[in-house]
Amino acid sequence: MEGMIWNTLYHITYKGSPTLQDSVMEVLNEVGGSLSVFDKNSLTSRLNNSDSISADRHLKKVYEESLRINRISKGSFDPTVAPLVDAWGFGLGHTPTADTLAIDSIREFVGIEKTLLRDGYIIKEDYRTRFNFSAIAKGYGCDAIGEMFHRNGTDDFMIEIGGEITLSGKSPSGRDWKIAVDAPVEGKNPGEDTALVISVTDVGVATSGNYRNYREDGATKRAHTISPLTGFPYLSEILSATVIAETCMEADAIATACMASTPEMAKELIDEARVEALLIFPDSVWTTSGFPADKN
Repeated sequence: MEGMIWNTLYHITYKGSPTLQDSVMEVLNEVGGSLSVFDKNSLTSRLNNSDSISADRHLKKVYEESLRINRISKGSFDPTVAPLVDAWGFGLGHTPTADTLAIDSIREFVGIEKTLLRDGYIIKEDYRTRFNFSAIAKGYGCDAIGEMFHRNGTDDFMIEIGGEITLSGKSPSGRDWKIAVDAPVEGKNPGEDTALVISVTDVGVATSGNYRNYREDGATKRAHTISPLTGFPYLSEILSATVIAETCMEADAIATACMASTPEMAKELIDEARVEALLIFPDSVWTTSGFPADKN
């Protein structure tokens, strides 16, 4: 299966009944109806326009994981950074202006610690706080489809949404899945230039980087990663971060957090989360000891 969802591409390969394609679309639409900021009627969009909302299981799970990653990343991952993303021109059709770049004023209502989950409701201290779960929702969507496959007795699959991947069982070759990690080269399309290949299964894999998504204001290049800690675009020394974790939701969030961190902070986060990771720098590569680079 392949197509467009949440303004990005998805590709799914699985060993099972063709009728499960309808179930895949049901899961994608259900997750999107909860988390997508591109759907003005989604739970997240409605939360952004109110001071609280009753969370469904998708929103609750993603919110709780966001809290955890925010804590262990020391604030480098924060889904309430949306107003800052918009202010710098990376949001839904926004371009930066003198008015929107009142960063200190915006930071007053940015911070997931200014929200809470109580009695099934997500509550905002400040009405202006807004969520954008794009840095974790694609990974969660992959996991949600994988759970549906398992419930239906389908255990061999690869689910990829916008570059985030959930893997299970065996590939059509009868072996673990081989996944190419893109080299962080500007001007290249996904898949054109490969840094290395990994051989994995029963995990989630996510890669984040600044080398494709940035703005140029005259001679200034602005990274699309906005630091929740400073409110400004953060051009990390890390060109890309690839994370392998038990779930794609976790891998997605941690890879994003790495790109808003110094190399030392990123390595501390990777160690704290007990995940495998690859960090690519302009002149070097760093991996955890168990990172599964394919030798064949």
